[in-house]
Amino acid sequence: MDGTVDGFRYGAVTPVAAYLMACLGGALGLRCIVRSLPGARSWKAGWLALGAASIGCGIWTMHFIAMIGFHVEETRVRYDAATTVLSLVVAVAVVGIGVFIVGYRGTGGVTLTVAGVVTGLGVAAMHYLGMAALRLHGDIGYDPVGVTLSVLIAIAAATAALWSAVTIRGFLTSVGASLVMGVAVSGMHYTGMAAVSVHVHDTTGGTWEGDSPLSLLLPMLLGPVVFLLLAGVVVMFDPMLVHGERAGRNPAPRPGASAGVTSANSIPAPRTSRHDMDSPTRGR
Repeated sequence: MDGTVDGFRYGAVTPVAAYLMACLGGALGLRCIVRSLPGARSWKAGWLALGAASIGCGIWTMHFIAMIGFHVEETRVRYDAATTVLSLVVAVAVVGIGVFIVGYRGTGGVTLTVAGVVTGLGVAAMHYLGMAALRLHGDIGYDPVGVTLSVLIAIAAATAALWSAVTIRGFLTSVGASLVMGVAVSGMHYTGMAAVSVHVHDTTGGTWEGDSPLSLLLPMLLGPVVFLLLAGVVVMFDPMLVHGERAGRNPAPRPGASAGVTSANSIPAPRTSRHDMDSPTRGR
């Protein structure tokens, strides 16, 4: 028997909340990556790691907030905790690979393509690994066309995010880029969910392992959400993260050049008196 699948059990609450978390993770990640570009090389890896963790946590949080609204009319839905945690690790790891590639090697055509494909495939893997954590009285099927489309959207979104991370400098521009990222990531998720079908088994008896969505997902979401809030505090209290574009537009002058210009400009020109001008033979 085919199950009745509903991905919006709580209406617009879960899609909107999921989108906002994807935007928050994207915005924080972009600013951290921008901060790594002009900084000392010893701090570069730390800023890139923080940016990758922010984006990865944002994507993972978006997915499972959206999954709170997933409901099958004929059976209860539960989740395997270990697989759910593994999907978070995959999300952060694959985003980290892409971020470190473009952070150290730039956004050349080949480099950006490789990083975007790897990261996009990883994001898609996180999505379907999260779906593999589902436990219900039935079998989950996928429409190949919908799955392929969701993977392509994930690759496109990852490539655009990595390009903007090392290209866009302005704060407001980064915010706009994060809003677009949120649309792309959420679009990937709901495209993949549109490809889902459930064939329900006999539900008259028996139990199965797993935790209910609210009892498992809400506590597990608390950690990534707190992390994103702490990353937001770091952004707000680092002036270069918020106003990094100003530093790039008005670089400080080199000490040698500055001193030379100052000393040259500070020496007053010799003054010529009227008497000297009128007496050209004074020095004879």
